[in-house]
Formats: sequence, structure tokens, C-alpha cells
Amino acid sequence: MSFALVFSGQGMQHPAMLPWLAPDSALVRLTCARLGVEDWRNALEDAGWAASNRHAQCLLTGLGLAAWQQLAADLPPPTAIAGYSVGELAAFSAAGVFDAATALDLARDRAEAMDRCAADTPGGLLAVSGLTMPVLDQLCHQTGVAVAIRNGVDSAVIGGPHAALARAESQALQQNAHCTRLKVHVASHTLWMQAAANSFAQTLAALPLQRPRSVLFSNAVDRVLDATQAKAALAAQIAQTVRWDECMDNLAARGVGCVLEVGPGQALARIWNQRYPDIPARACDDFRSDAAVVAWVHSQL
Repeated sequence: MSFALVFSGQGMQHPAMLPWLAPDSALVRLTCARLGVEDWRNALEDAGWAASNRHAQCLLTGLGLAAWQQLAADLPPPTAIAGYSVGELAAFSAAGVFDAATALDLARDRAEAMDRCAADTPGGLLAVSGLTMPVLDQLCHQTGVAVAIRNGVDSAVIGGPHAALARAESQALQQNAHCTRLKVHVASHTLWMQAAANSFAQTLAALPLQRPRSVLFSNAVDRVLDATQAKAALAAQIAQTVRWDECMDNLAARGVGCVLEVGPGQALARIWNQRYPDIPARACDDFRSDAAVVAWVHSQL
């Protein structure tokens, strides 16, 4: 048996997440230094700070990698790796495409590029469940938003300018959908982020990325085989629909026995368990100790 490793995106960050994460690891300290805070948990108590795109992307990238470093010594290498939205930065780093410090640099540059787009067209994201994709596609067309993330047959995230997103939410609720506004202030993975994708592509072009050491799947180009594909994938997903449903199918096709989600909340584990009930998934946020995480993975191998 083997396992897949997936890294969460932003929107679920909270002060109590990853309760077992060592506060004094080198990577946690580096992440706090990049953010200019002494204690990231205290910083997350401020809802405005926590929702900042610049803060969240850097924090989740650094903490995701710190958590994985803490676990990796006691686990076999994962069979395959993927990341959800900004979680791709941690995933690509865990796969050996670039080191953790570079991942933090890229998180900063990615967030800044997206914030510049949002300054021109303020927007956000809305999680919607209970509508089939054809119905949701029609709703998006009628209200002027776009599908940002595909999670399943009746679960997705839509994005767009605030007024259009409000229209979409109202119409979705009228159709008995369940809607949740995400804690982001940009219309990630939609056409409104194209300038950010172009800017990030220029940033990536200057970096000497490496070929993945692990099987790595992306939100935009399926499996990533080399540095050229890695650069294209990381830039493209900023302004294109995240095909998380296809990422999950790719991971399952590797014959994994379980899935471990690293990051805040349990969203990816929950989506996975709905799609693949015979292949268990758990989130690191479920556990009170790193030993318990390791024990669960080993129990599935």
C-alpha cells in the first residue's frame, strides 16, 4: 500500500490549526520572519490579517511545508503529491521542484500579483454545493462569474467581481444550493486574474526549477514531468479553473491506499471521501499530535 499527499488551499486558516506543529522549527521561524510576526497563531486571531491574500498565501505555504517536514522523517515517501490552489507551491516544493525558501518567495510574488489584479477588479470566491455542473455553468453565464475550482459533480467554487458574485449567490440559494463565502479577496482561478498569471510566469521564467523527484500532479496540466511544465502549470492555474476533480482521479489511478491532507481544515479529505469512499483520507488538522498522524498513515499501509 502507498499514500498520496495533498496540500490545502487558503480560506480555512484558523489560529488553532495544526495544533501539533512545532513552534520553533526553522521553517516556522522563517515563515514568521517573512510575515513580520512573532507568533503566527496570535496573528491569525486578527480576522483582517488572516484574510489578507499576502499573509495567507505565505503562511499556508510555509506552515504546510513545516508540517510535512515534521512528519516526513517517520513516513515513507508519498506515491504522488498534489496541491489545491496555492497549496501547489507547497506541493511542488515537497516534490523537489524548489526549496522551501523559494516557495515562500513565490507565495509572496504570487499574492502581490493577484492583489494588483484585485485592486483593478475587486472580487472573491464562493463555494457552492448542491448544483450539478451544467446548472452551475448556466448560473455563471447568467450572472457574470466563472467556475474557479471543480471539486465534484455537484460541488465547486465560483469567482468574480463582488456584485456579480452576490447575484450568483442569490440565484444559487433560490435553487436550494448551499453557499459559503471563502476568506479571500481575489477572484482566484478566473479570467480576472490573467494579468497576475502573466506576471507570475515572468517571475518563474527567471528561476532554475528542478525536475520533480516524486509523481506530481497539477491543477492545470495534469502530471508535471519537468521544470518547463512546472513553470507553465504554476502560472496557468492562477487564471484557469482548478480541476481538482481530475487531480483526485489522477491520484487514485496511482493505486494509493490512503490520502493525507496537510493544511488547515478537512475540506480536501472530505471531498476525497465523498468521491472515493473505499480509499480513506484524513486531514492533519484532525489530529492532536504528529505521532497520531504518522500512526494513522502507517495503519493504512
